[in-house]
Amino acid sequence: MKILIKNGTVINPENDFNEIADVVIEDGKVIAIGNKQVEAIDHVIDAKGLLVVPGLVDIHVHFRDPGFPQKETISSGAASAAAGGFTSVVCMPNTKPSIDTVQTLEYVLRTGQEQAGVKVYSSAALTYGIEGKVLTEMEALYRAGAVTFTDDGKSVMDPRLVHEAFRKAAELDVPISSHCEDHQLVQSGSLNQGKVSEQLGDPGIHRLGEELIIARDILFAEDTGARLHIQHVSTSRGVQLIRESKARGVRVTGEGAPHHFSLTDEQALVSGTMAKVNPPLRTREDVEAVIAGLVDGTLDAIATDHAPHTLDEKGRPLADAPFGMVGLETAVGLTFTYLVHPEKLTLTEAIAKLTIIPSRIMGLSSGRLAEGCDADITLLDPQKEWTVDAEAFQSKSRNSPFIGMKLKGKAVLTMVNGKVVYDEMGITR
Repeated sequence: MKILIKNGTVINPENDFNEIADVVIEDGKVIAIGNKQVEAIDHVIDAKGLLVVPGLVDIHVHFRDPGFPQKETISSGAASAAAGGFTSVVCMPNTKPSIDTVQTLEYVLRTGQEQAGVKVYSSAALTYGIEGKVLTEMEALYRAGAVTFTDDGKSVMDPRLVHEAFRKAAELDVPISSHCEDHQLVQSGSLNQGKVSEQLGDPGIHRLGEELIIARDILFAEDTGARLHIQHVSTSRGVQLIRESKARGVRVTGEGAPHHFSLTDEQALVSGTMAKVNPPLRTREDVEAVIAGLVDGTLDAIATDHAPHTLDEKGRPLADAPFGMVGLETAVGLTFTYLVHPEKLTLTEAIAKLTIIPSRIMGLSSGRLAEGCDADITLLDPQKEWTVDAEAFQSKSRNSPFIGMKLKGKAVLTMVNGKVVYDEMGITR
């Protein structure tokens, strides 16, 4: 089937292409971009007023499979991704069992191919059981398809073990993705340590817990030449540490999560445990620093840290409720509402941080919109105003502090290999 997407503004950050143009798709591939004469079109999609962009790429998601089907499955997580405009995702390894063997990794990748409407990639754990004690067989896992290594949710605290992991990662030229939290300093707490945590009687999470591990892992990357990706940066000093290390030539990248560039810890006074996330929501100064880091390129990518939990779990007291919030279906709205419409980022810059840049960080082939590429395409309505509705989520979970909020900007159609996997335009009806 030959499909024509017409009248949309095509944005491909890879080559700074940004103009109204046609996109022609055949057999799952993009065969033409521009106002070219193409015969025998089978289906036309009118994208007037919409942005036609590469399928979005999220390099930090938790699909909870294997082990926690009540929270999310690879199938439901993929549906949530598609609804958010994402066509490629990288799963984190803190499942049950954790993704620490080739067998478990192959299960995730195979299930993604068989059951997911989007492209599912996976990380692998740095240590067995994410216990921080024994390194996994990194080379075997890399050969089996792991695109990064991380004990996400925890930091490995043994410096000798961390140094060896960085050395091996340098040999393989595969990035280590670092969840930065010093567990010796941070042993309790649910919220950023400050006025809000005091008000709610919470011991708080000190920002140094994050910053100490950022600084440590930067030094390991600098010493070994390994590639380091800092996940969900949340503090102003964390942003500055990355900025300074990049100036020295360290091979480090960083990501900003939508909740960290849109909310402060005061959200916990409104949303309670729905605003409990790790690293925690911080202060207005930190929010502005994360935005500044995205603007100047210190933070390379936007990633959601999509972390589904059941409402029963989130209904526990603050100290007992799990960390995390779902994020795939609100990411575009938050990016446009807080970054694009206020003119912090240009359209091309924002799309780049959601497509080609995260793809390059993880060595994926995704995030491009060019002739000969897979037809992974997202149509965005930058002016669409909508209210976040939990009942409309494709995710199995509803844990979000954004429910009821009004956002501006939304994915309205998602296509993977030329197949529509999410449709608000009604073209598949």
